[in-house]
Amino acid sequence: MLAMSKWFMLTPCMSNIYNKRVGFSGRADSVRAHVEGGGDNNNNSKSNEKRKKVVVVGSGWAGLGAAHHLCNQGFDVTVLDGGGGIGSPDNVGIQGFWYPYKNIFSLVDELGIKPFTSWTRSAQYSGEGLEVEFPVYQELPQLPTPFGTLYHTQFVRLPFVDRLSSLPLMAAVIDFDNTDVAWKKYDSITARELFKQFGCSERLYQDIFSPLLQVGLFAPAEQCSAAATLGLLYYLILAHQKHFDVVFCRGTTTEKIFEPWVESLKAKGCEMLEGKTLSWLSGSPHFKKLSRKALCKRGDFLRVLNLAAIDVVTVKLRLDRKVFIPNPSNACAGFNDLFGCTFFDLNAIHDAHKGETETVLEADFYHANHLLPLKDDLVIERVMPYLSKCINGLEKANVVDKEIRRFPKGLSHFFPGSYKYMMRGSTSFPNLFMAGDWIITRQGSWSQEKSYVTGLEAANRVVDYLEEGSFARVIPVEEDEPHIEALRNLNRRLNEILSQVPLSGYFLQ
Repeated sequence: MLAMSKWFMLTPCMSNIYNKRVGFSGRADSVRAHVEGGGDNNNNSKSNEKRKKVVVVGSGWAGLGAAHHLCNQGFDVTVLDGGGGIGSPDNVGIQGFWYPYKNIFSLVDELGIKPFTSWTRSAQYSGEGLEVEFPVYQELPQLPTPFGTLYHTQFVRLPFVDRLSSLPLMAAVIDFDNTDVAWKKYDSITARELFKQFGCSERLYQDIFSPLLQVGLFAPAEQCSAAATLGLLYYLILAHQKHFDVVFCRGTTTEKIFEPWVESLKAKGCEMLEGKTLSWLSGSPHFKKLSRKALCKRGDFLRVLNLAAIDVVTVKLRLDRKVFIPNPSNACAGFNDLFGCTFFDLNAIHDAHKGETETVLEADFYHANHLLPLKDDLVIERVMPYLSKCINGLEKANVVDKEIRRFPKGLSHFFPGSYKYMMRGSTSFPNLFMAGDWIITRQGSWSQEKSYVTGLEAANRVVDYLEEGSFARVIPVEEDEPHIEALRNLNRRLNEILSQVPLSGYFLQ
């Protein structure tokens, strides 16, 4: 995102890795005409001459979130989409919208649209079959964390003693308070090491936690940062019992949210430039042309090259008969291959498929390296046996239509040690601000909500930089429950005391 006064422009050229997940999902060949007041939409009125201009690079949750607030503040906003389509790359597979996504729900209310299903039950499967059924937690008696989650969740095969072995993990949850210190402390170890250190049973790890991470952080637990694991688990599962409740779009996210959102932005004067490449900088006496090589000499941008992403393959199938799928949304993992999968009954979720006599389902495969290069028929041949282990009767059905989409490096990989390479919202350029998955924020949210929130935070930096407009209100995450807050305060005091002990910093932490 670029903040600029009337005649100033700073438009760095980003490599493909930036385009994917840090708010640079689009590029533009030339926006000089727009910035200088020319082009096809040339309006030289005195009022337009005084409007300060902002260029937003990327049309996902982060980019459109920033554009939305800045348009509301009266800025002249241009959004650059790099040809992947509105919402790309934030529209990979079917996405859930969890109970704590307060900022996105507020946006949807503001737009006056009704894109979501009701709160939805879900289930988790392993290679052995059904493992867990998740109820709608807000409909059940509210118990203090983590007891509500443990008590109300229906574990089909996991013995009670294994469930109890998860309780010591609360010590790490309390210690991890989303501060910079906490991230640095836990980011260097894997999720598997974390569960081992805190006494998690082998069965709890193999049947519950490991599969959960394969669909939550999109990679096997031994490839996931312990800090990211704690952040995700606390935000979506442990902070409050009802946080794991989820709704889905009644169609694609693009058609149900992004398209009406874009139309509302255009109505406010926002210009959308699609299929462009951003290739130059100019307009200020301090900046001439800046090449990609020059940009990458800056440490904050150079570090991002160390980050990684995960391959995703989505498979939409129409079957020749009705097959009963007990829950609309499901997760499965724990097979021999190191992938995770979510699958959905589209007859229950999408308006377009309700009432159909044939089953329509979608399965999204994460860490799908081995599926990515296969031809469509081979993908179907490979995935049907996996899905048949979860869906009774699927092995008797025939696929009559299919749609397979491939997203190489489509989702962020929060691998151990990745935190030190992430970017802040402000950059070494005074008028360039960043938003997206790989941006550090203390708000505490994850996934689409985090992207949208960092977009609002970037917009606030623009407002501050240009000294015009009002700040966007970012709805904070719900406060810790009293017993968690008390334990965290006690833990901080103990850590402060321990830090004063001689040689406390000598040994490897």
